[in-house]
Amino acid sequence: MSNAVATQRLQPAFAFIFAVVLLDVIAIGVVIPVLPKLIEQFAGDAAHAAEINGLFSMSWALMQLIFSPVLGALSDRFGRRPVILISCFGLALDFFFAALAPSLVWLFVARVIGGITMANMSTAGAYIADVTPPEQRAAKFGMLGAAWGIGFVLGPLLGGVFGAMDPRLPFWIAGGIALINAAYGFFVLPESLPSEKRSAFRIKDANPFGALKLLNSTPLLKRLSMINTLYLLAHHVLPVTFVLHAGYRFGWDAKMVGFTLAMVGVASIIVQGGLVGKVVKAIGERKALLAGLASGVAALTIYGLAPQGHWFWAGIPFGAFMGLFGPAAQALMTREVAAEHQGQLQGANSSLMGLTGLIGPLLFSYVLSWAIGAGKGYGVPGAAYLLAAALLAIGVALAAGVHVVPARRPESAG
Repeated sequence: MSNAVATQRLQPAFAFIFAVVLLDVIAIGVVIPVLPKLIEQFAGDAAHAAEINGLFSMSWALMQLIFSPVLGALSDRFGRRPVILISCFGLALDFFFAALAPSLVWLFVARVIGGITMANMSTAGAYIADVTPPEQRAAKFGMLGAAWGIGFVLGPLLGGVFGAMDPRLPFWIAGGIALINAAYGFFVLPESLPSEKRSAFRIKDANPFGALKLLNSTPLLKRLSMINTLYLLAHHVLPVTFVLHAGYRFGWDAKMVGFTLAMVGVASIIVQGGLVGKVVKAIGERKALLAGLASGVAALTIYGLAPQGHWFWAGIPFGAFMGLFGPAAQALMTREVAAEHQGQLQGANSSLMGLTGLIGPLLFSYVLSWAIGAGKGYGVPGAAYLLAAALLAIGVALAAGVHVVPARRPESAG
């Protein structure tokens, strides 16, 4: 079979990979408004539930950190198709476990299964690289980013509506979505990696930590990595604390929580999908990076101090412009690395995301637990958001010292 014919046969499979990502994200988003409430039913009170929710989020991140490179290496050995399909079926199992969970232990097992199976994003990315010419890959990966944005708008909105009927119903819906997606892929998804191009599975290929050394290779890259660490930590505060904080502070139910998260998602899509490129072109990466961090400080401060729900909504536009940071930081970081190390750079950033995913949820969930529990007398229920704002403020100070030489081009490492 010629390369042209093979490409023509495999290109429609991108629609399925897009659907895998979109439906996976929708399935995750559906349960966001109700999972903390379900934990609270088992835990007995919001403060204890906040601690447990943080541990659940940390276990999810740990599974992602460990299994993302493992699944990627397995797909290099056995092909993309079996890894993707098994992961899709595993995600359905995760949600069905959660829907039937009679205790926190069962619910924890479900979260572990979900963390492992959602690590298939690395394999989905490898599939796109297999079937897409190099000059078109950026556009394809950009479409996957859009799938994440759309999924996190639709998912929480649906979860809020159905969760108001029954807190376990969104888990059944999410499991059904994942199962239908897996069954559909079983019949339509072709293999993208020929057997002659597969490699042996090696433990060193599944190591999430080795690439982190690259982030210390130049002074600018080291500083940007420090700022990125603070940003990634702060970014965890909303998904970890919002549901319980909004219920405690504003008395919001699952429907209002889902509606608000949908607002956050829409604002983010508008900025990242339509404005980031224009802003960066107009003011440059360094100023865009600073603007994103400063917007994040404003948003998180508003979230933390908001006495009523409509004040919280006032912070959403600032939170959306926080999205300027990521693309600007990525653009600056790629200038510091030679072409043959760009993949290693992305791997290092993914490892950094996993590590902060372990720390952030635990940190902010315990701050929330203290703020509405033992520290209630201090009158700062939004303490977790204020801590996140302080982290970004440190990032602003570090970013003010970033000096960029536009003409710089890294030499090959040889």
